[in-house]
Amino acid sequence: MSYFVTGATGFIGRFLVGKLLKRKGTVYVLVRKDSRKKFDAIAKKMGWDAKRVVPIEGDMTQDKCGVSAAQIRTLGGKVKHFFHLAAIYDLTAKPEAQREANIDGTQHALDLAAAIKAEVFHHTSSIAAAGLYPGVFREDMFDEAEGLDDPYLRTKHDSEGLVRRETRVKWRIYRPGMVVGHSQTGEMDKIDGPYYFFTFLKKLRQMLPPWMPMLGLEGGRINIVPVDYVVDAMDHIAHKPRLDGHCFHLSDPEPMRVGEVLNTFARAGHSPEMTMRIDARMFAFIPGSVRGAVANLPPVRRFIGMLLRDFKIPKQVMKFITYPTRFDNREAERALKGSGIQVPPLETYAWRLWDYWERYLDPDLFVDRTLKGKVRNKVVVITGGSSGIGLATAQRVAEAGAITVIVARGEEELFKARDAMNAAGGKVFAYTADLADMDDCDRLVKKVLEEHGRCDVLVNNAGRSIRRSIELSYDRFHDFERTMQLNYFGSLRLIMGFLPVMTHRRKGHIINISSIGVLANSPRFSAYVASKAALDAWSRCAQGELSGKGICFTTINMPLVKTPMIAPTKMYDSVPTLTPDEAADLVVKGIIERPSRIATRLGIFASVINAIAPKAYEVIMSTAFELFPDSAAARGDKQALRGEVKPSSEQIAFAALMRGVHW
Repeated sequence: MSYFVTGATGFIGRFLVGKLLKRKGTVYVLVRKDSRKKFDAIAKKMGWDAKRVVPIEGDMTQDKCGVSAAQIRTLGGKVKHFFHLAAIYDLTAKPEAQREANIDGTQHALDLAAAIKAEVFHHTSSIAAAGLYPGVFREDMFDEAEGLDDPYLRTKHDSEGLVRRETRVKWRIYRPGMVVGHSQTGEMDKIDGPYYFFTFLKKLRQMLPPWMPMLGLEGGRINIVPVDYVVDAMDHIAHKPRLDGHCFHLSDPEPMRVGEVLNTFARAGHSPEMTMRIDARMFAFIPGSVRGAVANLPPVRRFIGMLLRDFKIPKQVMKFITYPTRFDNREAERALKGSGIQVPPLETYAWRLWDYWERYLDPDLFVDRTLKGKVRNKVVVITGGSSGIGLATAQRVAEAGAITVIVARGEEELFKARDAMNAAGGKVFAYTADLADMDDCDRLVKKVLEEHGRCDVLVNNAGRSIRRSIELSYDRFHDFERTMQLNYFGSLRLIMGFLPVMTHRRKGHIINISSIGVLANSPRFSAYVASKAALDAWSRCAQGELSGKGICFTTINMPLVKTPMIAPTKMYDSVPTLTPDEAADLVVKGIIERPSRIATRLGIFASVINAIAPKAYEVIMSTAFELFPDSAAARGDKQALRGEVKPSSEQIAFAALMRGVHW
């Protein structure tokens, strides 16, 4: 007994060939001339017997699959089972490519099967052939399909129609559900179906703790089957007698709703679950014309498009959130009875799918995450670059090949840092400037643009922090003026100075070093937090205006960092803090990934709690205020400063619990 397989190098095909090799006979596989290397690699990986797997050169887009007349004569009468799997399984593919592969390719495969006198043509269709049929779609239904406007649904339906009208060769049709990875190994070859939502779940995991309840959609029922079930079922049914002319739904008899599927993968990936799910059918009372009009409003389209791009979800997938079709599979169950072949529950293997995706398919794995790839030969301006976070960041970007511009007030320390980095092979330039002086800011911008022509990345790191309670600040209004002048106006002046060139070039990245205090509303830091919050708010407004012009803003809500800025508060010597190098890691992350915000989970959690339970959060902040007194420096007590009392165990415990927050 011999077999012929198209699409043998595809995901389902490679497992089917392995299954057929467990039986007797030769397996002929159609291979394009330029795909021989791919075929050889897959054959080696899958452990195929080279003597029994025979490649036949051809092309699905050509008549009779491009197989030569001599090969057709050689194969004539030898092939009993012809398996046609070659097709485009991609919702995002262009309509022309889908018609060429799915419809024309199926016709060419039928012609080849008839030419070599194959006994049975096994066509791998899809539940997509039903379109968006509202209700239960049986295996004997075909013409009843509805909602075939989508090119993928239409071509899968029409290609199956070609097989049903075929009279030269006996046929059997298999309609698998949404095929995912192997239930035992998790192996998958591409991102498709539920995998499109894995990036979204991973981002939720990064932002929020796994026990955080989330709001989500219930959605329709989504039919998921692992590739090993599909292959086992096809192999078994293909070799069972008296089933020609039948169609088989290789689907899950108890499919889960979209919300349940996402929660299953959320548990597998340790992401927050959508504990409260809204049934999308609730909005069915809104006329379709109204829903369509709202969805087509430019702001709505742009917002949705931005979210889908950020989460790497194709817009074509969204129509299946409310998938209306259920699939009766009694023919398949009858054919598989007694074989032990059945769809395993998703809960039993979801973790394997997630693990494989995270190891091999996560799009983030293929992003150039090297700092060198982002900053090499680019002009990076870093304020406060002579010490602390600024110096540690400058050292990193200079080492990565950036044209590094460091700015600070103190000339000696600044030039010393520049010379050390240049000695290490960097290309570093140093400019002194008092960023609290607007004229000095303008002078700096002019000098950088004259000498370097542009600023690709601006890191607003220079800042002034003041830890003092409001009661001790009644006669110190200048504290608020000083912090606002440097932290807000100085940074803003630089941004406004560099923006014209950035917008003209339609690219630029501005990183503002903010504070976790902006999220946590830390007591005693009203002057500092207010100035940082002002820059944060301005950046959010600017982002809406300038993102379409290629300008990116990143706010880093930095936790407590051990720098000279916090030295006057001796209590910080005994609480958890980041080192400047660890803080620089966050800045590097911002340069590479260009997110809108980088913050710790604690910072985000504090912000959320303050939003949903402000009174409860007020109690926590008041407790912290009473627990941590003003420092001797804040009180202006120079004598007490020399012998300042060490922090108590309660203070240290509280600071450790709220790691990184300024108290």
